[in-house]
Amino acid sequence: MSSPTQAPPPETSESSISTTEKHSNSEPAAVSPTSVQALREGLRGVGYLPGESTALVAYLATKLGKPVLVEGPAGVGKTELAKALASYLDRELVRLQCYEGLDEAKALYEWNYRKQLLRIQAEADGAGWEAVQEDIFGEEFLLARPLMSAIASEQPVVLLIDEIDKTDQEFEAMLLEVLSDFQISIPELGRVESRTHPVVLLTSNNSRELTEALKRRCLYLWLDYPELEHELAIVRLHAPELDETVARRLVQIVGMVRELDLKKPPSIAESIDWARALLLLGAQDIDEETFRATMSVIVKHRTDMDLVAERVGLRLRPPADGA
Repeated sequence: MSSPTQAPPPETSESSISTTEKHSNSEPAAVSPTSVQALREGLRGVGYLPGESTALVAYLATKLGKPVLVEGPAGVGKTELAKALASYLDRELVRLQCYEGLDEAKALYEWNYRKQLLRIQAEADGAGWEAVQEDIFGEEFLLARPLMSAIASEQPVVLLIDEIDKTDQEFEAMLLEVLSDFQISIPELGRVESRTHPVVLLTSNNSRELTEALKRRCLYLWLDYPELEHELAIVRLHAPELDETVARRLVQIVGMVRELDLKKPPSIAESIDWARALLLLGAQDIDEETFRATMSVIVKHRTDMDLVAERVGLRLRPPADGA
């Protein structure tokens, strides 16, 4: 069984509907991995430490052109894998953030009704409806949303469909044409086919079962929380100045916290945040006092904090004299 992935530090802001994120280099993408090992080293070079299965599936996705469905608990690096791939492949990242009630207008395209109305009003008196209709349903009146932006892009992109499990089966059905043929059908314009082939990642926190039709079209990758040594390597990669003994202690404690029945177990990104916080505070060890003072970096629910303080804090308490 392969080791799971890691996540670089989370971004400070995120669109609730969709965003288009661009790599700082605007030149056309030229990176194409020649092997699984080359891709693994490339991801590591941009701050993402993949496990064996992650590197393999990502490599196959770039070569076979098939979408990847990445499932696993929240906070294991699913979204960060797409960001890292975009950075390594030097491609634009086009992101569709899914949510309950997401429809085609927000995911595919919609017509600019205000601009169409202005064009109708500007038409000469006596113009027939056929002429007006043909005029207002052109590409200049089309507002491209993330899926269409990825399909119509002149340069290859990485398309991230994040948290697909938050949508319904009707939305999944709409995605099938995009994922199978990389095209979108617009009744007024016809078929819009991809100019380049995007690398597509769909993420799911496994909150509901996805349809078999969607899964058939995808490669599959399951990510879980990493083993101790893998997470230690991740923490050391992002906080190399932290004493190795403290870093190992940190990873061990995070593992203890994740074993508890919590509303939200700490993510890998939060492990990195905690390492950086301890480094900033100059911590030489993680005793009970230090743990309680900094616990809020990795525990984000009030009830969870009480449970973690009681269970884990107690285990960090030094034995009484004479015990």
